[in-house]
Amino acid sequence: MRVLLTAWGSRGDVEPLAGLAAALRGLGAEVRVAAPPDQEFVDLLARVGVPLVPLGPTVRSVVAGPKPPTAQDAFRLAPELVDARFEVLTAAAEDCDLILATGLMPAGARDVAEHLGLHYVFACFHIFGLPSRHFRPGSRPGTPSPQDETDHRVLWEQDAQRVNGLYGEALNRNRAELGLPPVGNIRDHVFADRPWLAADPTLCPSQGMTELDPLQTGAWILPDDRPLPADLEAFLDAGEPPVYVGFGSMAAHAPADIARIALEAGRAHGRRVVLARGWAGLDAVDDPDDCLVVGEVNQQALFRRVAAVVHHGGAGTTTTAALAGAPQVVVPRIADQPYWAVRVAELGIGAAHLDPVPTVDSLSAALATALAPKTATWARAVAVTIRTDGATVTAKRLLELVAGGEGRPGPA
Repeated sequence: MRVLLTAWGSRGDVEPLAGLAAALRGLGAEVRVAAPPDQEFVDLLARVGVPLVPLGPTVRSVVAGPKPPTAQDAFRLAPELVDARFEVLTAAAEDCDLILATGLMPAGARDVAEHLGLHYVFACFHIFGLPSRHFRPGSRPGTPSPQDETDHRVLWEQDAQRVNGLYGEALNRNRAELGLPPVGNIRDHVFADRPWLAADPTLCPSQGMTELDPLQTGAWILPDDRPLPADLEAFLDAGEPPVYVGFGSMAAHAPADIARIALEAGRAHGRRVVLARGWAGLDAVDDPDDCLVVGEVNQQALFRRVAAVVHHGGAGTTTTAALAGAPQVVVPRIADQPYWAVRVAELGIGAAHLDPVPTVDSLSAALATALAPKTATWARAVAVTIRTDGATVTAKRLLELVAGGEGRPGPA
């Protein structure tokens, strides 16, 4: 079996595909991954022996500017990605049996599968964004949901129109060039009849949370056996477990002055800090001996040795910290991140810092919750419930889908 996996997005969108690719290869499947051509994604996929098929611009070129992307940027990027998917995926999937698409609204992937007569699966890493009575589209989790059924339907219809405005013209233009009929509702077309949900059931319960019926597989975790750098090992061994602070691929979305704020908040609790440089280029504000700045490291190993993890609330980081049994402070910035912050607080495994502008006092207060003994107890208890077989479960289901002849896209 040959499978094409594709996503355009940050590391949180690409690393799960690396985990799934490894599981598929372990079952004898051939795998290709079409993803943004950022060097770190090339290196990431090289770890599992899968070459990266370049798709669209690098993510860094879009998100790593001095200011976050604007609405105008979104209207430029959306059709560019649609055009790229039709071109790149058509070539990459020519002798494949299946296309699995995820990441930023992968408009175009299903259409290529339809054109080539391939199986198609849409996967997501959270339920926030799927039609639901529990969320207002585009709002932060915790915002009251509409109680009136008419209001609920109107809001999600407006969300569908928003997606049409971003992707509709480019999608239907490319479909017409292939002799395919136009699509009226791009969002529902991309989601298909049954999305696959690559999220842990404990962290992201889906029953009754969306109008769709997702197939929940568990998170796609890429096992990491890389040793920690020598200087990090020495820092960890030199005292009590430190606090980890990192904002991953947030770049311009990282809180202002977060390095200084985090260091001072950690000191307020007598804790040293491991500061992840990330895409925002975080660095120590002075030359302290109680702070170590690190680059790309094995988070699975590191999180087992820290007192708490302060992060942005990406699905992957939340899952990795939960699996390690590390208490968390989530400072969400965009998209699904507030959802994960709320879940961490609900489970009692950390604190949700929902104010996007942390101060030393507010972050110190959140750390007090995370560093409390009862939080550590709950974090360890939840850790044993986190599934680690999600990628294998998914790989087996994909093989069964192809063998059974189901899942090929019908007329739009």
